[in-house]
Amino acid sequence: MKDALATIFHALEFAARKHRDQRRKDADATPYINHPIQLAGVLVNEGGVADTEVIIAAILHDTVEDTKTTAEELEREFGAAVAGIVMEVTDDKNLLKAERKRLQIEHAAHLSHNARLVKLADKICNLRDMNAAPPADWDLRRRQEYFDWAKAVVDRLRGSHEQLEALFDRELVRRP
Repeated sequence: MKDALATIFHALEFAARKHRDQRRKDADATPYINHPIQLAGVLVNEGGVADTEVIIAAILHDTVEDTKTTAEELEREFGAAVAGIVMEVTDDKNLLKAERKRLQIEHAAHLSHNARLVKLADKICNLRDMNAAPPADWDLRRRQEYFDWAKAVVDRLRGSHEQLEALFDRELVRRP
């Protein structure tokens, strides 16, 4: 248990360092690190997920996609299993946004169980943020399109985790 907690705190410190200059797109420019912390909280506190590798991957889920972190660095710091989960949920930023979104829908059904949990928590947190503090420059239509797209992704994850899927559905009905 002590080793698991130490690794979780190492992941928090690592992610905070990697995301230190990043902000969310909301009007308050919330520190980005709040997002991965929220994912871990949703998994543990609302989804009952106790798998340390999943929690760590949730904390690190955007480091490769949004920072200069590499898969090799994650594997060296946190092991192959965590790095693998993170890479499963990482978009290729070399692709156009529309293609990345299409691929998220297409690939969702093929994710490992652990990656599905991280993806579900990510979509839950993003919908919550979209309701509570949407990106400052997103109009109502764009926010609604995000909800539709998130639903298309989660529909491909159905059957993965009943509690997390129910949380997503509750957020979905609160759509703008």
